[in-house]
Amino acid sequence: MSINKLNPVLAPTYENFPKGRIVSLIVLRTTHSETIFRTEGSGEPMCSEFVPAGLEDKKTIVQRLVMTKRKQVAPERRRGREFLRAHELLYTSPKEGSLCSLNTNAPCEMCVDCFLYGFAAGGGGAQKSRVWTEDAFSILTAGQAVGDRTINAIFENGTMRDENGKPSTALNTSEYIKPGVHFIDVVTLKDVTADELRYAIGNILLTSRYGAVSSRVGRMENQILGVFGSIAELPSSLELVQATYDALPKPLEHPFDIDLLSATVKQIIATWTNKRGVSMQLSEDELTSLIADVDRHWSETERDDFLKRLDKSYQSFRLPPAEKKSKNKSKKTPLETES
Repeated sequence: MSINKLNPVLAPTYENFPKGRIVSLIVLRTTHSETIFRTEGSGEPMCSEFVPAGLEDKKTIVQRLVMTKRKQVAPERRRGREFLRAHELLYTSPKEGSLCSLNTNAPCEMCVDCFLYGFAAGGGGAQKSRVWTEDAFSILTAGQAVGDRTINAIFENGTMRDENGKPSTALNTSEYIKPGVHFIDVVTLKDVTADELRYAIGNILLTSRYGAVSSRVGRMENQILGVFGSIAELPSSLELVQATYDALPKPLEHPFDIDLLSATVKQIIATWTNKRGVSMQLSEDELTSLIADVDRHWSETERDDFLKRLDKSYQSFRLPPAEKKSKNKSKKTPLETES
């Protein structure tokens, strides 16, 4: 199995202290519907940054769309937690006495999600995430990839006026990212076990909705184009996007061939084993075998055993909640003065 090739950079068991083992994933994220990535409320512009167009063409500054790290990780964590909840592998929070939940300041500190993606408890205690992400940038510029959509809300009579003839005020124009826009991302996994790798990859491949209003828009497909083993991080997502831009035939127009894009990215990352600290890259066949291995573990027949085995791997590291210090504990008495 191809996952065995990664053994030198995989942890045999979970450990509290890092040992510099890194598995990196090159992820191509493609929108399949209108998508919204913004940091504020309705009507705000899409997340974007002004950056050099390429590594060679550094003088040309372009505005690229940004899929921020939180927009990537949050939906993928929630996807994994759906399965943990379904298989009763979420634990009760020692702080609140309720089932482990995100954004409540009361993690259980014992489930697969807490151990892998980390947590920060308000009253003390923390686990640093071992899934490192960074902003993913679009290949195309924001001007090419963004459109405007007029939003209206009609009444039940099918018109923009109510039964008294009063016009609806729910009329707004909002930006959206077009279908067929490509984001390239580098995901770094630190000191993960083989099952943790399967879990993280499964969350990426099984998540299909991102951004705002995800119950209506935000459909996205994730494809893993490369897997590396190293003792150092790979070049950044921005560097990969810029190198890809340099290598693609110009002019770039929306939409463009995803097969050409994939081939170009793979051609660029094929040289990365020469980078400092990078020791291996899975071949095409090995990558296909790894994805098949992940799919098998997440299948209906094996998912329960897989998740329970992963959950059990943390058993010896689960500590009971620390006993709260008594509020009535006597204060330390001052040292007596020598006579």
